Amino acid sequence: MQTLYLIRHTRPDIPPGICYGQLDIDVADSFKYEANQILTSILPLDLIVSSPLLRTRKLAEFLAQRCEVRVDARLMEKHFGSWEGRAWDDIPRSEIDTWAADVMGYAPTGGESAQQLMQRVQDFLHDVAQLPQRNIALVAHGGTIRAILALLADIPLIDTLNWQIEYGAMITVRICL
Repeated sequence: MQTLYLIRHTRPDIPPGICYGQLDIDVADSFKYEANQILTSILPLDLIVSSPLLRTRKLAEFLAQRCEVRVDARLMEKHFGSWEGRAWDDIPRSEIDTWAADVMGYAPTGGESAQQLMQRVQDFLHDVAQLPQRNIALVAHGGTIRAILALLADIPLIDTLNWQIEYGAMITVRICL
């Protein structure tokens, strides 16, 4: 049996209402408090795998006591392309409507679709299942964690979009291999 700890990064240093996807932004001033909350509630780990983005790597390195940290780009948040760094309210309504009409297939200019996100996360999970380590933390993003949960539960990603995954949240999943 493998235990995966799905951990969302702590609060990012960006104003609310901004689409930030794969922007490489730092963590907020509350980082040490939030990271300590996670550290006190996690069991000893064999391995930590993190998205390469700064907000996840900082948390992964903070949580690494006596275990290795690996970085894997497949854990990155969905790439929102030309929307990244823009206020959600400034994105043309027609683009948002097009996305809403095809949540899985639509990709903003220069970005990726939810289906592409699901494929890279599925490939990642396949590789994780081959690892000998049994207690693994995955430090990632809200969208990536929803994709992992959807794949493990065999439900459509769209059914997870209303799930609230707070900053610093940790979800424990046990997988029988």
